Amino acid sequence: MTKYEAQIVPLNDTKIGTSAHGTATFLEENDKLTITIEMFDTPANTEHWEHFHGFPDGKDAAISTIDQDTNLDGFVDLMETEAVSGTTMVAFDDAPENIDIPHDRYPVSDANGHFSYTQVVPLSTLQANFEKAFGSKDLQLDKRVIYIHGVPASLELPATVAGMVGDFDAHVTLPIAVGKIKRVD
Repeated sequence: MTKYEAQIVPLNDTKIGTSAHGTATFLEENDKLTITIEMFDTPANTEHWEHFHGFPDGKDAAISTIDQDTNLDGFVDLMETEAVSGTTMVAFDDAPENIDIPHDRYPVSDANGHFSYTQVVPLSTLQANFEKAFGSKDLQLDKRVIYIHGVPASLELPATVAGMVGDFDAHVTLPIAVGKIKRVD
């Protein structure tokens, strides 16, 4: 068994009015990857996209901070995270092995801003689809970061906040928390 963990810390908290935080664990055993994420103090009653991001070439990804706010609008948006964190790779939705990103099948926080997510994924299927998408079967979890996204549509965002993905606007894709995934021995 191989175990990975991430301590998830707030991002954009001074602008969104909550300090989302939590933990993620990833357990690889046999042909299964068990993903468990628990989040607190997220925007309430909101769907939260969650993914791991990284670089297809295996470069070590880092978490974004306010330093990535290149347009100085006070928000670190999805596009601004790419320089240090890479691209969106695997969704933590109802079927992570499918690597299907833009949809509305992600966890929704309760009235207190809490949600818990657990999914057991067929590792060989995930690896095969990961190889099709990114050229390698190796997930390299210890070179990835996890992002939690999503704020209510009622939150006023400046036009400079980028993040339109398909039919989903920046309210859906705005990062609210991030954590570096580390191997635990």
